[in-house]
Amino acid sequence: EVQLVESGGGLVQAGGSLTLSCAASGFTFGDYAIAWFRQAPGKEREGKLCISSISSSGDGTYYSDSVKGRFTLSRDNAENTVFLRMNNLKPEDTAVYYCTAVYYSGGWYSRPPPCYAGFDYDYWGQGTRVTVSS
Repeated sequence: EVQLVESGGGLVQAGGSLTLSCAASGFTFGDYAIAWFRQAPGKEREGKLCISSISSSGDGTYYSDSVKGRFTLSRDNAENTVFLRMNNLKPEDTAVYYCTAVYYSGGWYSRPPPCYAGFDYDYWGQGTRVTVSS
């Protein structure tokens, strides 16, 4: 059974930090690139917004302008886990965070996948909630 399980969410004050984890099972993790999306409360019409992605190898990353310089995405292929380190959190970072995986091997191994909602990702997690208080 394929699973992506996010954890590490919670309540934090503005300026604080959290590290989200995404644990994968049921597929060959090292052949899959990972992206993180978030959906803010009250903004369901906007849908999920992609904030960061990482290549299957871990060498290539992408960050949206909203998180660049504050968030760091990394992965441990031996542990089938991806980590999203979030520093200097702001109230506008409050959202449910989702990780997603897409098969991205061969010539794409070191490239981060496209980071937008319309891209055809293969698997999604159930999300973890992050609340940043002001």
